[in-house]
Amino acid sequence: GSRDGQGQILQRFPEKDWEDNPFPQGIELFCQPSGWQLFTERNPPTFFVAVLTDINSERHYCACFTFWEAVESAQPQSHPRNGEGEEEEEEPSSPVQPAQLFAPKSLVLVSRLDHAEVFRNSLGLIYTIYVDGLSVSLENVIGNLLTCTIPITGGAQ
Repeated sequence: GSRDGQGQILQRFPEKDWEDNPFPQGIELFCQPSGWQLFTERNPPTFFVAVLTDINSERHYCACFTFWEAVESAQPQSHPRNGEGEEEEEEPSSPVQPAQLFAPKSLVLVSRLDHAEVFRNSLGLIYTIYVDGLSVSLENVIGNLLTCTIPITGGAQ
């Protein structure tokens, strides 16, 4: 059709809202400000940070890393044999391979802290693991990214 669509959340961590930090509603709208569209070429990955302000005037930094994946076409298309756009009666139309289409897929990190470079690196790591098909569970990767040990003052590093 028009190649326009709507975004949807495929997976999220945590799966349920935290009481003090609920999941931003409509975040899929911020991932593709120009709309969810299919492209005939694979675009290079993009990264940006949007700042959302909630009802309590608290900022939420939404880092968005978008890449494009090939999508399967559901129906073969037929095309005319002659150049005038009319099919010849003697020969049936032949199926034509539809153009390869690419859909955007976004990885989003939402934080109350403003650390764009850390967000870019973290989302880039998740993207690399996904694209390379490494046998690491996404839950473990995210858990490791969110867990850090802060040394006590004056203690050993």
